[in-house]
Amino acid sequence: MLKQYWVAFFVVVLWGFGFTAIDASAGDADPHYRSCLQQCEETGCVAQRCFPHCNFSSGGVSVDGPWFLQEPLYLQWKQWDCQSDCRYYCMVDREKEREAAGYGPVKYHGKWPFKRVYGIQEPASVAFSALNLAMHFHGWVSFIILLFYKLPLRRDKKAYYDYAGLWHIYGFLSLNSWFWSAVFHSRDVDLTEKLDYSAAVALLGYSLILAILRSFDVRDDAVRVMVAAPLLAFVTTHILYLNFYKLDYGWNMKVCVVMAVAQLLIWAVWAGVTRHPSRWKLWLVVVGGGLAMLLEIYDFPPYEGFLDAHAVWHATTIPLTYIWWSFIRDDAEFLTSNQVKKLAKKAK
Repeated sequence: MLKQYWVAFFVVVLWGFGFTAIDASAGDADPHYRSCLQQCEETGCVAQRCFPHCNFSSGGVSVDGPWFLQEPLYLQWKQWDCQSDCRYYCMVDREKEREAAGYGPVKYHGKWPFKRVYGIQEPASVAFSALNLAMHFHGWVSFIILLFYKLPLRRDKKAYYDYAGLWHIYGFLSLNSWFWSAVFHSRDVDLTEKLDYSAAVALLGYSLILAILRSFDVRDDAVRVMVAAPLLAFVTTHILYLNFYKLDYGWNMKVCVVMAVAQLLIWAVWAGVTRHPSRWKLWLVVVGGGLAMLLEIYDFPPYEGFLDAHAVWHATTIPLTYIWWSFIRDDAEFLTSNQVKKLAKKAK
């Protein structure tokens, strides 16, 4: 029954991704939006709203050169470039017209029409990303305190827990991923997009390796290398492909879903067969993570221009992160206790 449930879930997820990957942005093709955008790019104005950093000569070329060379870095971040402002305010005006005509919101350039707050593009996603970052930091620090200040240590001052180093790497990659998520949702440009995608893929790939090593209780270093090497090679190649060849959204979605579902399956099967005292926490994370993943697939427009499916997904991962690090700490206590008991028996 367990196997059938997860296979069915896997098929639904892949079907959903295949469906959403081909969904184009309807707002881009809107003739009113395109006309507004063309006029703004030529004049630097949308209706009565003109942008001081859109300085054009008679030939339509910016007189001050590229926008990112016109101001210091700390000012560039809070002020959008000319093209972004044109897109944003044309989108805002067009959405007001659509709402007045009784139509719902549509996507523009692959994104829902969000409302900016203090120059932040997606404030809800930024806030939830920051909270996830804080939760991972808290979890990692509490894990370190547990290992080195509460649990017994070996004579060389190293932890008895054989997976400590792997979880430290996981903690670092998690902080890195959520940091770039917050940055990307603050300002969606080519660089921040690639950094966010790369960090997320790196975390997913490493999490899959960690799931395999822990669930199969792989402790030998040589075997760990043999398991991790092909997956690390694939993840590295995929990141290089996204950054230096083509940022293929559809392919990246499929890669991320396969890695995410694979590790959920591994943890689910292990939770079903292990006698780990904290397996119920693992079940909570697996089931909660599976349900939360559906929010990434079955999208819906932002409520009041702020809270969309992606932002809600970020919100759901906050309590799951707390439970996850709680399981990791419990696992460290459980295996350390077993190791100490074995050593005590040998000493006798």
